[in-house]
Amino acid sequence: MSWQQIIGHEHQLRVLRTALGADRLAHAYLFAGPEGSGKETVAFELAKILNCRNSHDQPGEGSCGVCESCRQTDRLLHPNVEYLFPVEAALLESSDPSKKENKKLIEAKERYEALIEEKLRNPFFTPAMERSMGILTEQVLMLQQKAALAPRDGGKKVFIISQAERLHPTAANKLLKLLEEPPAHVIFVLVSSRPESVLPTIRSRCQTLSFARPKPAEIEFWMSQRAPQLDQNERRFIASLARGNLCNALELIEAQTGAGTAPAVVGIRNQAIDYLRNILTPSKFHEAITTCEEMSKNLSRPEQIIFLDSLLLFFQDVTRRSIDSAFPELNNPDLSDSTNRFVKGFPGKDLYRASTVIEEAMRSLERNASILLVMAGMTAELRGILGKR
Repeated sequence: MSWQQIIGHEHQLRVLRTALGADRLAHAYLFAGPEGSGKETVAFELAKILNCRNSHDQPGEGSCGVCESCRQTDRLLHPNVEYLFPVEAALLESSDPSKKENKKLIEAKERYEALIEEKLRNPFFTPAMERSMGILTEQVLMLQQKAALAPRDGGKKVFIISQAERLHPTAANKLLKLLEEPPAHVIFVLVSSRPESVLPTIRSRCQTLSFARPKPAEIEFWMSQRAPQLDQNERRFIASLARGNLCNALELIEAQTGAGTAPAVVGIRNQAIDYLRNILTPSKFHEAITTCEEMSKNLSRPEQIIFLDSLLLFFQDVTRRSIDSAFPELNNPDLSDSTNRFVKGFPGKDLYRASTVIEEAMRSLERNASILLVMAGMTAELRGILGKR
């Protein structure tokens, strides 16, 4: 990935390019911004540039992406690039080499390797082991040992610390000592979606770069290059559904193009709109109830969330067209006629309350509530809010 392949973040890239060109990089950065905004991909691009064998040819363009050094970084195997994220303590415990690995350690390794595989597949994914207590002291001690060693092939050592807000207090204090006397050949990049939770003394020793979520237009342009088989309507809907989270956007792209295992997201959207039509048609209300039953049997929890989120995006379009009948930037441009019919056929309906009901249903699903009970309750409430009287 070169600078040109980064999605958005023009100001942040300009700051880093200027620092690289003047050979005035800070010894430590804090990349702060929302989950899935792509800040970690910028950290890895910086690591690639500092170790790329061809970056000196066109320093403003970023890494070449094809040399052995770049390929090693892409595979998370470069000896100069360390990537830390919260892991289970079992992975860090010393074991007797003469004994077979215990089941606990084997299972922990399998979970760790699965996360690494997911990170390799989706560079916007943020890995963290569920049973972890955070970034542990042992992990930072390993960094201290590696920081004392010279980098290979004349590059720079780059330590990327994902979810820096989850540094265990003892680990944070160890890292602070390292930041206070940083080796000249090491660049630290702390990445956090909750920078206010990072130890203030650590924040004070880092140059902070704040990242925002990429704009829908930037995501749409990226999709046009990554998945040219998607039409404009599909790109617009996926960009709206992702809400600036690039990890989610990539998952949705793969689902829509058949690269993933989930059904096409636009198909789920269409099911949601049909369900809404059935709620609004008295003679078909029983079909809306049938949809609730089918959802509980046939859709996974993430797909159920997409179903509900699709309703929210449709109501957002209706609200916009209620205010401005010619509003152009719809989440669902291919449903423009349906949106206009809803505006004319159901004027004055409390769409804010309807959206709140859907959001409450989504929160219930995220807490692992019964999908059938949640959908049945939501369906009855939506009928009362939207139904004709």
